[in-house]
Amino acid sequence: MSLSHAIVIAVAGAAAGAVNAAVGSGSLITFPTLVALDYPPVTATMSNAIGLVAGSATGTWGYRRELRGQWGRLRWQIPASLIGAGLGAWLLLHLREKVFNAVVPVLLAAALASVVIGPWIQAWARKRTEESDLSAARVSSARMAALVACTFAIGVYGGYFTAAQGILLVGAMGALLPESMQRMNAAKNLMTLLVNIVAALAYIVAAFDRISWEATGLIGAGSLVGGWLGAHYGRQLSPNALRAAIVVVGLIGLYRLVTV
Repeated sequence: MSLSHAIVIAVAGAAAGAVNAAVGSGSLITFPTLVALDYPPVTATMSNAIGLVAGSATGTWGYRRELRGQWGRLRWQIPASLIGAGLGAWLLLHLREKVFNAVVPVLLAAALASVVIGPWIQAWARKRTEESDLSAARVSSARMAALVACTFAIGVYGGYFTAAQGILLVGAMGALLPESMQRMNAAKNLMTLLVNIVAALAYIVAAFDRISWEATGLIGAGSLVGGWLGAHYGRQLSPNALRAAIVVVGLIGLYRLVTV
């Protein structure tokens, strides 16, 4: 690996860690970066998921106060995330690589679209929360069941592809819960961390030789710093500027996927 590539990957990891903690979708920086540097898509996905565990951990720790009072619900969401992540990782490891190569441009385009419409999703979720008179402790059984089902489905997606699962989680929780954005962001960070850990363990055990450990280490080091910065200073960053950067990098990666 050249020095210039190493610097680019480390910087992408730092940016992804910060973005994941602040708004989500940091994988849409690191994954397209690896693809643009000619890493195979499956290798890029595995290396990216493992590398971002460190940043997800620091981001989750930074938002730990917002997790207080949510454990009654999270005790149902967390198992759903873990089981879904295991299934998604199994699909990535057992489906033919050409299937992933064919599907990933569609997934990446859909993930980028979710980033673009993210402000509308969050505005809708915020408006719904402000208009609701319910407390977080009074979520109906039907809504809880729907939330667990959505969490499982997003876990499958996250274990398979990882990118933009945070925005999907915020959208699902915003539709079903009377929670503040910061508390939903904290829960999102925790579940994204758990999905990435499950996926990372599966990839390491079943596909150790297909992982680029150089890229993984650089992303991990960068995301560790970026996750801490994002958790502490993310509220001061412009979400629109972050989303614009994600879309630009994502489009470059998408171009590489469909032209190479």
